[in-house]
Amino acid sequence: MSSAVRPLYGQGTFVVCENGYVTQEVIFDYIDKELYYWNLLGNEDKLNEELNRVANNMQSFIDEEIVKINGRKVYPKVSWVDLGFRGSENRPYIVFYINFKGDLRRGVNIYENIYEPEHVEYDYTVTWVFTGSLKVLGAYLGVEYDILADGKILTFSTYKGFNTPGYEKIEFRL
Repeated sequence: MSSAVRPLYGQGTFVVCENGYVTQEVIFDYIDKELYYWNLLGNEDKLNEELNRVANNMQSFIDEEIVKINGRKVYPKVSWVDLGFRGSENRPYIVFYINFKGDLRRGVNIYENIYEPEHVEYDYTVTWVFTGSLKVLGAYLGVEYDILADGKILTFSTYKGFNTPGYEKIEFRL
């Protein structure tokens, strides 16, 4: 990625299913004044090389985290990455699909993520969607959050300059 490519915003949508599968769609929006990504579109090999590089980079960040469901470590994996543009060639975004599975049980379940605290460089929003009979009970995210749709959706936002706590926990019922 060129040094002229600057992150603007992040958005994550995480879908939790009753069978324990979690699918994450994470999108990062950028400003690209030198059209680095736009210019990759003309060279499929270089584009694929860049997408593989960012996928591997994301996977390395994920591998540094400890993600648990009900106290047992799970292993999120980047399954797909793509590049798109939001209305102009200098507004690229990169989308990652990340999957993992945990063992859920009847009653209360706990998702935990332990990671290196960081200073946030851009605003981002995260939405968790709990399907079927799953229902959010509460969370610790280091920020204010909302539980919506009768416990089916948990959402929160952070802002540029925020310091993440290094630990997140979501309690939900099956």
